[in-house]
Amino acid sequence: MQIAEGVQLVTFGILSVLMLGAALGVVLFANIVYSAFLLGGVFISMAGIYILLNADFVSAAQILVYVGAVNVLILFAIMLVNKREDFKPLKNNWFRQGSTALVCGGIFTLLSTVAISTPWQISTVAPLASSIVPLAKHFFTDFLLPFELASVLLLMAMVGAIILARRDFMPENFTGGTSSPDSLTLPERPRELVGTEK
Repeated sequence: MQIAEGVQLVTFGILSVLMLGAALGVVLFANIVYSAFLLGGVFISMAGIYILLNADFVSAAQILVYVGAVNVLILFAIMLVNKREDFKPLKNNWFRQGSTALVCGGIFTLLSTVAISTPWQISTVAPLASSIVPLAKHFFTDFLLPFELASVLLLMAMVGAIILARRDFMPENFTGGTSSPDSLTLPERPRELVGTEK
């Protein structure tokens, strides 16, 4: 074993332990903010594993899309909503927990069986200098139409989310005509005065 292979093996072990620990923290912590931060740790650990696999583009996309967009969006949604709800104890909760543990154990057994039975062979082919150029060629030649359709669908989803979020600000007496110049304006959300208790 060469020094480089040893460093890769140790790095893979550290990243795997970090990813599994953060994933357990996501599902076990009661505070949802901590779970969201640990989800970002899972994404970053996965990006490190992608770097070890010489998938630089996938690693950069993992950081930009999941950590920089999805995880930040989850954090903003959690912190802006800030809704506290006391959950009542459910009847027969032990049955739900047992079913969940059984399903998770079955999925873990299935994935472990697949990982053990798969013949993992080390490729002797020299890796490419960068995977960005071949991916860009495929994106803009073979898969140009699905790529553009995905961007249009994402734009439609973003506009729909904005409309749904602003629905409570729509004027109730809106008519299609031009009765007043303020008919298309949205009223400002009333601000609550903090510290003015009587």
